Amino acid sequence: MSNILIVGNIVKDVYLRMDERRNNFEIDEHNVPWLDLGFNGSTYNFFNRLSIFGGAAVTLEVLNRMDHQARIAGSKLGFAGGEIVANGQLPQSYRYILCHGNKISYLCPNDRSETKWAMPHGAVEWIYVDRSAGVTDELVSEIRNFLSMSQHTRLAFYVPREMTEADKSLAQIANIVFADEDISDIKTGASICFISDQEISLSGHKQPWRIERTDLMTHLTVHSIIAATVFGTLIAGKSIKEALLYAKVNAEGSSLSGTLPLPRIKTIAEKQENETIDISLIAASMVAPTKGILAIDESCETIGRKFEAASIPNDDNHRNDFRKILIETPELERYVNAVILNDKAFCEKCNDGRDFVSYLTAHGVIPGVRVDEGLATFPDSTETYTKGIEGLKKRLPGYYEQGLRFCKWRSTFEVDLGKPSEMAVSKNCQQMAEYAKACQDNNLVPIVEPELLYDGNYTLEQSAEFTGKILDALFDECSKAGVKLDSLIVKTNMVLAGKKYPIQSTPEEVGRKTAEVLKSHIPENVAGVVFLSGGQNVEQATANLAAIHKNGPFPWPLTFSFARALTQPALEAWKGENSNVATAQGALKDRLIANTEAVK
Repeated sequence: MSNILIVGNIVKDVYLRMDERRNNFEIDEHNVPWLDLGFNGSTYNFFNRLSIFGGAAVTLEVLNRMDHQARIAGSKLGFAGGEIVANGQLPQSYRYILCHGNKISYLCPNDRSETKWAMPHGAVEWIYVDRSAGVTDELVSEIRNFLSMSQHTRLAFYVPREMTEADKSLAQIANIVFADEDISDIKTGASICFISDQEISLSGHKQPWRIERTDLMTHLTVHSIIAATVFGTLIAGKSIKEALLYAKVNAEGSSLSGTLPLPRIKTIAEKQENETIDISLIAASMVAPTKGILAIDESCETIGRKFEAASIPNDDNHRNDFRKILIETPELERYVNAVILNDKAFCEKCNDGRDFVSYLTAHGVIPGVRVDEGLATFPDSTETYTKGIEGLKKRLPGYYEQGLRFCKWRSTFEVDLGKPSEMAVSKNCQQMAEYAKACQDNNLVPIVEPELLYDGNYTLEQSAEFTGKILDALFDECSKAGVKLDSLIVKTNMVLAGKKYPIQSTPEEVGRKTAEVLKSHIPENVAGVVFLSGGQNVEQATANLAAIHKNGPFPWPLTFSFARALTQPALEAWKGENSNVATAQGALKDRLIANTEAVK
């Protein structure tokens, strides 16, 4: 194992657990309770006091328990018998953690102690600079000098949240950097591991993590455990995927009494990897009442046509700006369970530096991605099939690792003379079933979208006939392919006369006929049914959705998964001008409210 020199300060974390009395709370003008401590022993009682080492000592413990040889520069703190040994050395500073119920507060020293550099004796493979180090220009210079003399030594750095110029200088020469916030403004060739309160990400790999416990370990300590575990796993020659999983296991399994030893981490990680993920629970969450699914998965060409009509330039910046407006709409999670993203855009960044997937996950919204590659025509035919099935199985594991939890695949059918043909229906449905099975094999919920195009000249009865035939063929192929229906979501068109037919369907007709077709042709054990708006105008889509819902009850959850019927008003309000962001988000929210009301 590696020989590691840790640079940082030793902190003593003193946990003061208070009793549960609430009579010493003062209520301010905002009805917020504030605790009156007094610190004289008469105002409040601490019924438990516990002291543990923090700061760089956390990294020391993790790395030694992972069988590395680690020590803190200039410190007598050691590791023996699986425990940190102080050897009579006092900590350089104290940090008090006040615990009341399940809430904690910190009392921290105003100034971080300056780290004293001590030239290491013997070979050092890695220098790990902890975020407690209080990096100075002098320290940066000393580390630079040592690295120039010991060219086999590499540098890891956990940057503090409030970075100084000295911190930035050190990050520029590091081989791996750990950070709690976006540091894209720093020029560094290092690999950057981002640690948020919900997930760990590194080089496109993502690992969600969560702590639900009562021991009240601070986020400072937990994040230090994560960083040290990722670091210790990587330098042991393991993969990024293993490193992130080990970090999750250690963070979720550690307590104030100590972190997990490596054998225990391995055992838990192997068990978690071998556990079957029940994606039916994810599917159920995606269609939970009374919310919908927001579709912002348009291709560059499709969104380009919308931008052109609104006189907005169709370039990467404007497309990403518009997607950010939609994703960052305040209280989006109140109205949608999930968001369908474009394959080329889900790694784009929000204003706080997080990518779209991380941002949505942090707000309790399930992120997914459209995986088909658009339409092409069959040989010697004008009918279409969907591109992208080749190579799909190789792409799917990467989507899951990056935090996506479902996929979408769209096939379209045109009503015209001899259309849709049995050939087109059969081949497209075979393809959708193959896609759905591949998704489920990779722990991703599939959304299948067989769309009878609204832009046609056909009657309400023809719409019902062809929609029913397509759904029958789809579920026949799904049965052959072994698709689990309780983990499948169907995104379908509403049953209504084509846009070019002279007599348009009323909401009452659409509601009655759609309910009739779906109940007759969709098995009762599918996870849910969601509707596409399919070129209907904003008010029409909502009115028809409400009319369908009134023809329930249905054996499965039924809701909306609109794109244009939700986002078009926002686009028109935005006009490509960032000064209109709040207005655009308000327009989206209005449509979300209207459609969630329609499915109550």
